Amino acid sequence: MKTKTVDFSKFSSIRIGPVVEVAFIEDDVIPQGCTIIGSANNLLVAPNPPPLMMLSKQYDFIRIENNRLIIGAATPGGRVVSFCKKNDIANFEYFSKLPGTIGGMIKMNAGLKEFEIFNHLIAVRTQKGWIPKEQIEYGYRKTSINEVVFEAAFELHHGFSSERLEMFAQMRSNQPNDPSAGSCFKNPPGDYAGRLIEAVGLKGVRRGNMAFSEVHANFLVNYGGGIYEDALSLINEAQQKIYETFGISLQCEVVILGDRIVTKK
Repeated sequence: MKTKTVDFSKFSSIRIGPVVEVAFIEDDVIPQGCTIIGSANNLLVAPNPPPLMMLSKQYDFIRIENNRLIIGAATPGGRVVSFCKKNDIANFEYFSKLPGTIGGMIKMNAGLKEFEIFNHLIAVRTQKGWIPKEQIEYGYRKTSINEVVFEAAFELHHGFSSERLEMFAQMRSNQPNDPSAGSCFKNPPGDYAGRLIEAVGLKGVRRGNMAFSEVHANFLVNYGGGIYEDALSLINEAQQKIYETFGISLQCEVVILGDRIVTKK
C-alpha cells in the first residue's frame, strides 16, 4: 500500500494538524479502517487522528462521454471551471469559489446559495458501481453518502457565463483571507450562523492564535501557529452560548477528525 507523508499544518486550509502517513486509494482499492481526507479544505485534524487515506492522482480527470461530463473525485474545483470555460460548458461557474475536490463537494452537497452540486449531478461511482442521484438522500450541505466516491457524471449543457462567474466572485468578497476551514457552522433554518455568533459576542474573540474572524464571524481563522485545542474550544463555546441564548444547536460544517474537547457547563 502506497502512502504519502502529509503535514496538515501546511496541507489543510486552516493550517492546523500533525505530520502523518496517509494511505493512497488506487485502482478502486480502499484501505480498511481509514478515514478519507480529500484536499483538507474543511477539516480540523487532531494531534492524534484516526488512520487516514486520500485518492491518488488517478482520480484527477475530466472528460466528455456520451453527452455527459465525467469528473474524477480528486479533481480540484478550479480545474473544472477552467475546463468548462475552454469547452463552453454551463452550470459549473460557482466552482471557482468552492475550495477542494469534487469528491468532498459531492459528499457535503457543496454550493453557493441556490447553486448546489446536486442540481446537475446524474450519478456517482463507488465500489458498488454507479449510483443514480435518485437513490441518494441529500439536502442543504448534507448527503447520505458514506462511501468513497471515485468519479461522478453530470449533465452537460453549453453556455459558459462570464457574468455568472463574476457574480459568484462578488458573493464571496466578504470572506476573510486568513487560513480557515471555510464556514465553521451550517446556517440553521431561517437564520445565519454568523449573525448568531456575533449576537453572543464572539465575533473577533481570540483564543491563542485562533479567532472568529472580524470580517465574517462564521469563519474560524488561524492568525499563525493556531492549535487544535484552541480551535475546538472556540467551536464548543459558540455552540454552547448560542444554544443557551437562542435554543439553537449549531451543526459544524467543519469536519473534526479526532476527539472533541467537551466544554463543562
